[in-house]
Amino acid sequence: MKTIEELEKIIKENMAVMLYFSAPTCNVCHALKPKLLDAIESNFKEFVIESVDVSIEQETAAHFNVFAIPTLLVFLDGREFVRKSRHMSIDEVVAEIKRPYEIMIS
Repeated sequence: MKTIEELEKIIKENMAVMLYFSAPTCNVCHALKPKLLDAIESNFKEFVIESVDVSIEQETAAHFNVFAIPTLLVFLDGREFVRKSRHMSIDEVVAEIKRPYEIMIS
């Protein structure tokens, strides 16, 4: 578990960060997470990935305005770039990130 301050520092200090908000009781979260992590790790080499358990870290979820799970936040160069909640296509997420990510690392 990371504090809000630690997560903000990670976002500020890294070029690409993904926050994945879920809970132990969320079956969709558990099914989606390994596929999403695999897609991010195989397509983007310099991504920092952090998971947030909203059942324990309600303050963190509220800080990032996350009110549904699963929710994915992608930060590029310290700014929120993608926000997806509930139903999301992994291919769609990768496609949204790909071009700006490639511009940033070139």
